Amino acid sequence: MFFDELALSDEVLDALWDMHFDECTPVQEKAIPVILDRHDVIACAQTGTGKTAAYILPLLTNLAYDDHDPDKLNAIIMAPTRELAQQIDQQMEGFGYYVPFSSVPIYGGKDNGAWGTQVTGLQKGADIVIATPGRLLSQMNIYDIDFSGVKYFILDEADRMLDMGFYDDIMTIVRKLPKDRQTIMFSATMPPKIRKMAKAIMRHPVEVQIAVSRPPETIKQMYAYLFEAQKNGFIQLALEGRNLKKVIVFAGKKQRVKDLARTLRTLKIDARAMHSDLEQAERDQVMLDFRNGKVDVLVATDVVSRGIDVTDVPLVINYDVPHDPEDYVHRIGRTARAENSGEAITLVSPDDARYWKRIETFIKQPINRLPLPDVLGDAPRMSLYNLRIRHSLG
Repeated sequence: MFFDELALSDEVLDALWDMHFDECTPVQEKAIPVILDRHDVIACAQTGTGKTAAYILPLLTNLAYDDHDPDKLNAIIMAPTRELAQQIDQQMEGFGYYVPFSSVPIYGGKDNGAWGTQVTGLQKGADIVIATPGRLLSQMNIYDIDFSGVKYFILDEADRMLDMGFYDDIMTIVRKLPKDRQTIMFSATMPPKIRKMAKAIMRHPVEVQIAVSRPPETIKQMYAYLFEAQKNGFIQLALEGRNLKKVIVFAGKKQRVKDLARTLRTLKIDARAMHSDLEQAERDQVMLDFRNGKVDVLVATDVVSRGIDVTDVPLVINYDVPHDPEDYVHRIGRTARAENSGEAITLVSPDDARYWKRIETFIKQPINRLPLPDVLGDAPRMSLYNLRIRHSLG
């Protein structure tokens, strides 16, 4: 389907024409008509499917046709991280180029000028607020903000927000909003906690399901079966002599991220850690250095697996096996972007065998096993791998 087949406003279509966007992605084709009809919507779609446009385009159109108060806040878009909020703000600027609506991003940082701009936007009634939950709540705790004009409440990457502990913050914000509003929720996964929140804040939502796509064939997927104690040595050998820049290593917990980055630096590997304990200015600097090639290896939690657009990552290493196959897809999807090819290596210990089996089943394509270098010693027996799998399957 093409965008001009949808009931989008002429101004929005003009912006799409200028940006050379003609054809809808599946999530846009399914979600936009339902949102235009002003239904509450809960959509399951992963990053990279065009989900941001799937709610921005109908939002701008509905605002154009609605009778709304231009001096009040009209729409709130919530995002889990500053990085994603920035990307939404950038897309809003492009898609909304020809519409007369103002937007203000509300997220953390040490820029005092940004705080003042945010306060002004909230108090003078920006049409659209793009916010992280914690920062918006901070503003609410200090200033008297009028939410009575909010007609649209959108949550992007709702599952990630709940994983980061924002449930109570979101519910506090929701209690300040008019009950007569359209609520739209996008989530990459649909666990029970998402359905619980949807039931609490939505009215008869229409579900839009887009199957999680499997990794593209341009990603060469591999795994190594090894003991936990062999992982650091394997990474060192995998990186030595290849002169690779912009490698991402994913670990499951932030303490492991900190420890691993420190260990890699002792092995003469230029590594930096990226996790939620960093101040926002530190996170911004780490990402800037990584994008500019000043850092060879970024060791990160899953906060980086979504919403970060770095197009030339040649290799992703999963230090820990993600427990959810969809998280695996998100992680390795950081490579082979923008028509590039890439590699993904997952380090599988016996304790992670059951999770790896789920991923193999989900991927439905062969994943090559890498031999363990002799210098690292013997690998675990594959019978132990099979034993773990049988145990996990009952």
